[in-house]
Amino acid sequence: MNSKSSGGRLEAFFTGKGFYIVLFLCAAIIGASAWMMAAGERPVAEDVSRLNRESLDNHRVETVILPPEDAQPAMAPEIEVLRPESSIPDLEEPGEVWREGDVIEAAAPVYVWPVNGQIERRHDENVLTYDATMRDWRTHRGIDIMAPLGETVTAAHAGSVESVSQDDLFGTVVTVAHGDGGRTVYANLAEVPAVSVGDWVEPGDVIGAVGTTALGEIGQGTHLHFAVTVDGVSVDPLDYLPG
Repeated sequence: MNSKSSGGRLEAFFTGKGFYIVLFLCAAIIGASAWMMAAGERPVAEDVSRLNRESLDNHRVETVILPPEDAQPAMAPEIEVLRPESSIPDLEEPGEVWREGDVIEAAAPVYVWPVNGQIERRHDENVLTYDATMRDWRTHRGIDIMAPLGETVTAAHAGSVESVSQDDLFGTVVTVAHGDGGRTVYANLAEVPAVSVGDWVEPGDVIGAVGTTALGEIGQGTHLHFAVTVDGVSVDPLDYLPG
């Protein structure tokens, strides 16, 4: 009896307003499900789109344009290299620079006085002067340097002793050859000089001593007769001796 009563109520519900209520509830459920599905798929689609863009950015393909084969390569610009200034001062240039073709003058030979003293008689090759000893007028090839008897006489210039001789007028004479055509002559020396033929002497080396052997000049005070010749020609000794 109860079963029949429940079945009758259900039939009456569905045949009446209940049918419409069930239909409304089904439609609502279907709409809600559709809305939830649409709302849940939107973030997924956006994430997929963003990932695709990032992938394309990371794998971007660049286009390379090659120049034509006959194109000339561009010249690289010159780079000026700046060097730091050196702290080393420049070396001073020599005052004189020898160049090919220049004439180099030989240094003047070094002469020294053979004895210290005043000049009693000068060189007079072209002028006649009175000779107190010979009591006549004659030339004088050399200079007479006053000095005490026995005063040391030294070589005026380097050279080799060429001769040691006894002259009737000039007494004991020593001649030194200098190898350049020049010769120095030391006369009125003491009888025995300090050098022999072949000896080499330097300026200041002892030749002998002042004597009185020059009979041709015995009328003068004691002195050294000193002469210089160049290629056999008598020259003024004062042109060679230091002033």
